[in-house]
Amino acid sequence: MEERTLITRTAPRAGETDGAPVAVGAVGFGAWQIGASWGEVGEGDANAALETAVEAGVSFFDTADVYGDGRSELLVGALLRRHPGITVATKMGRRMEQLPENYSPEHFRAWNDASRANLGVETLDLVQLHCPPTPVYHSEAVFDDLDAMVAEGRMRAYGVSVETCEQALAAIGRPNVASVQIILNPFRQKPLEAVLPAAEKAGVGVIARVPLASGLLSGRYDAGTRFAEDDHRNFNRHGEAFDVGETFAGVDYETGLAAVERLRPLVPEGMTMAQFALRWILDQRGVSVVIPGARNAAQAKANAAAAGFAPLSEEVHAEVAAVYDEFIRPLVHHRW
Repeated sequence: MEERTLITRTAPRAGETDGAPVAVGAVGFGAWQIGASWGEVGEGDANAALETAVEAGVSFFDTADVYGDGRSELLVGALLRRHPGITVATKMGRRMEQLPENYSPEHFRAWNDASRANLGVETLDLVQLHCPPTPVYHSEAVFDDLDAMVAEGRMRAYGVSVETCEQALAAIGRPNVASVQIILNPFRQKPLEAVLPAAEKAGVGVIARVPLASGLLSGRYDAGTRFAEDDHRNFNRHGEAFDVGETFAGVDYETGLAAVERLRPLVPEGMTMAQFALRWILDQRGVSVVIPGARNAAQAKANAAAAGFAPLSEEVHAEVAAVYDEFIRPLVHHRW
C-alpha cells in the first residue's frame, strides 16, 4: 500500500537526537465502530477486522479512550502486541463535561495514564484532543502542557480532532501540532478550500474521518434501512448525543440517499461505491490517511483495497463537485 507522511517530526526515541517522520499506509482503520455506538460488533468480528486490515497493508489505527469506555483501545492494544510495527493514535477529552477548564494538566495525565494502560505502552505514538470546545484551541496553557507531556515521554506527538474548519486552522497555527483529524468525504468538501492547503504548507498531517458519511456513501442503504437502538445513526440523527456532523456527516438522510444515486453512475467498473468515496478522498492533495471503520474482515479488506485503484479522472471529480453543490452544499457547507 502507498505510504504517506503523517507526522513530520516526533519526540525522539531512546538513543535518537531527533524524532523521525512517521509514514503510514494511505488507508488506515478507524476503531470507533468496534468500540461502541454502531450496533453490536462481537469481539471475534472486531479482531478479524483488525487482523485482516494488517494483512492488507493497513499500518495506522485510530481509536479513543471513550470508544466503548476503553473497549476499542483494549482491542487495538492487543493488536499492537501482535504487530508491534503499526502506528496507533488515540484521543482524550470526552470523559468529562465539555468545558474548557476541564482540559487541565491533572485530567490530561489521568486520561493519558488510562490510554497507556489500555494500549499497553509507555509512550503513545499520537494523542489527539477529542473535538474540544473552541476556546481550547486558543489556550496557550493547554498546548504548553501537551508539549510538557511529550517531554515527559508520555507521547511522541500530539494533534487535534476537530468539528469545524475554523478549529482546524487554529490548530494548524500551533507550532507543535502534528496532525489534524477532520471530516472529509464527497459530502463534506469545505476542508478542501483552506484546511488542506494550510496543513500542507505547515507540514501538519491530515487524518480524514467519517469518510463514508456513516455508511451513506457505501451505497448499501435505502429509505427502509433500520439501525439498532445503540447505533448513533439512530439515536444521534439530530445531534441528541454529540455533534450531528458525526452522523451521516450532518446530511439529511433522505437527501444523502438521493445524492448517492446521482453519484452511483460515476463509480468505475470493478470498484464499489465505498471504494469510490475512499479513492475520492485519497485523490485530495494534503490528505495523509483516511480512516474508514469496519465491523468485519470483509469490510476491512475492501476498504484497504481502495488504495490500489488509480486516481479518479478530472471529469469524475468535477461531477462529484456538481452533486455536492446541488444536494449537499446548502445543508452543510456553512455549518462546519
